[in-house]
Amino acid sequence: QVQLVESGGGLVQPGGSLRLSCAASGFTFSINAMSWYRQVPGKERELVASITSAGDSTNYADSVKGRFTISRDNAKNTLYLQMNSLKPEDTAVYYCRTGFRGVGIIWGQGTQVTVSS
Repeated sequence: QVQLVESGGGLVQPGGSLRLSCAASGFTFSINAMSWYRQVPGKERELVASITSAGDSTNYADSVKGRFTISRDNAKNTLYLQMNSLKPEDTAVYYCRTGFRGVGIIWGQGTQVTVSS
């Protein structure tokens, strides 16, 4: 059974930091590219960051570039998103994602991040 479980969300003040984790199980994590998405109620789910299977290449949405860092620890089957200099517009539910060709996309349950004073 393939599973992705996010954790680390919470309430933080503007300018603060959070580190999200995504624990993966049920597949060979080290050969799958991974990504983080976020979604605000009533809005389209948007790509935040992505990382290759070996962690040697990353991509970021313009809105988070320079503030967020995606990384992975293949020995621990875990994906991370370090979020610094948080802004109120970063408030959203954050999801980790992977895909299998010929099978489909797998999403985690999501973790809430709220940036507010």
